Amino acid sequence: MSMLEIRNISKAYGGIQALSACTINVEQGKITGLIGPNGSGKTTLFNVITGYERPDAGAVNFNGTPITNAAPDRVFAHGIGRTFQLTRIFPRLTVLENMHVAAPRNGSMGIFRRWSSAHERSRAIELLEFVGIAHLQGMPAENLSYGQKKLLEFACILIADPQVILLDEPAGGVNPTMTNQLADRIRLLNQRGVTFLVVEHNMEFVMGLCDTVNVMHHGAKIAEGTPIEVRNDPAVLEAYLGD
Repeated sequence: MSMLEIRNISKAYGGIQALSACTINVEQGKITGLIGPNGSGKTTLFNVITGYERPDAGAVNFNGTPITNAAPDRVFAHGIGRTFQLTRIFPRLTVLENMHVAAPRNGSMGIFRRWSSAHERSRAIELLEFVGIAHLQGMPAENLSYGQKKLLEFACILIADPQVILLDEPAGGVNPTMTNQLADRIRLLNQRGVTFLVVEHNMEFVMGLCDTVNVMHHGAKIAEGTPIEVRNDPAVLEAYLGD
């Protein structure tokens, strides 16, 4: 069953066609990959799904509900979380304070209040333990390594208990040990019912993690299948090695 449906999405910036009638299905309970050469439109598609960009045409549905052009906070409220290529954390706040800001609350002033309960705080620490950085909870986020910042951003997404998580280059710039750690956490969350859509250039990471892989080129989907099918698809090889 498709949880997230992206239907014929098109988006242009002046004379540049970033997305061209792009259609992708993200099945519930699966880890879906999204790959393609630089400039193929992957991050633009993420931005359209999560409300940071408005498409020129097409539709996005989540659990059968239209969310096309919904503001990012409304997309978030529906149960969709995402990370970014460049981590979005608060560098001057501590690791645990970042988790406090990320915790969902009613009203814009909620982030300035103390933890709403001991359970909320313990949940935040539990998630930091889950991603392996609980021992750094009192450290300013700006002092973390790049990989640790990515793990913090991941934990900040998890505190809202999203049904679907969109990961944008989760392994980019991260050392192999931390990449393997992240992959293990994604698999465990997936076993618990969380659905993933993953954009990534690290082919080993994608092929070893995803159930289905979609390939984009020049703003359109050119292939879809299992990792083995995609790896052997002539159109995919041409997209990466041709032109």
